[in-house]
Amino acid sequence: MKAKSAENSRTTITELMIPSYANFGGKIHGGILLSLMDKVAYATATKHSGAYCVTVSVDNVDFLQPVEVGELVSMMASVNYVGNSSMIIGIKVIAENVKSGLVKHTNTSYFTMVAKNEDGSLMTVPALILNSKDDVRRFAEAVKRKQLRKGYQEQMEAEKSAFTFEKQKELISGQRCEVHI
Repeated sequence: MKAKSAENSRTTITELMIPSYANFGGKIHGGILLSLMDKVAYATATKHSGAYCVTVSVDNVDFLQPVEVGELVSMMASVNYVGNSSMIIGIKVIAENVKSGLVKHTNTSYFTMVAKNEDGSLMTVPALILNSKDDVRRFAEAVKRKQLRKGYQEQMEAEKSAFTFEKQKELISGQRCEVHI
């Protein structure tokens, strides 16, 4: 299988934010933005792998600024990392007010996608050719993010298995809750 560059699969999707996408506060629903991010992650992963892809996880969906009705939202996606069957897709989201010219970065997210073959089993994806310092930085950051996530998951499992009811009550003492048992 021939390696492919990140440039080969970079994808941008731009969509006008319409009133039906808004919540009661007049801002665009986060779920609409997540759906668009999933779409661009799928397109990018499919371009790289040449196969059907599914979303496995999503990291860092922090909405930094609200998106308004009438703005153009662009989702710029790139394959940042590849494993055997997995790919981490980095997505930068910007919103542009075409009347004022104001462009704002609303969030950056990382979607882990896996490629599947016709029978639904995982398939190997092409290696990633890194042609720039940015490509190397993105790949290295993805490796570090994976390491940190694994460490967090292991630590959380260890903490949960060591939890007694007394330790749980102690941990939540002083929080905004009332224990009635």
